[in-house]
Amino acid sequence: MKLYLDMCVYNRPFDEQSQPRIVIETQIFVVLLLMVSQGHLEFINSFALAYESSRNPKPENRLKVADFLRYSSEYISYDEGLLNRALVFEQMGLEGMDAVHVACAERAKADFFVTCDDRLLKKLERIGNVGVACCNLIDLVSQEVFKR
Repeated sequence: MKLYLDMCVYNRPFDEQSQPRIVIETQIFVVLLLMVSQGHLEFINSFALAYESSRNPKPENRLKVADFLRYSSEYISYDEGLLNRALVFEQMGLEGMDAVHVACAERAKADFFVTCDDRLLKKLERIGNVGVACCNLIDLVSQEVFKR
């Protein structure tokens, strides 16, 4: 199973861990890393993830996310077609980088685009014309990963 994780997923371990949902999502991310390292899942990296990671103001977090991104088995590079698809998503209501990430997930033919952003998931549900299944970490694990 190929997963395109939004940058908020890669940054989840660095969020304040006082809320149960954040703790659970952090643990799920760690389990996914383990499953990738064991060859059970694939992560997809992209120019958009690399760009967002490079803009992290905390050097220690930036370096750790760069380590996480090395688990990826595929890299999606920038091209005009990808930008055009992202612009279509923007016209449908997605914000800039969110649109680019979803376009990258489509390009990679990911099985899932995974995010921690509930507002983004609601927008994607309203759009409905996305070429990749979209979900949060908890739904991914409960409905897909452990059922296989």
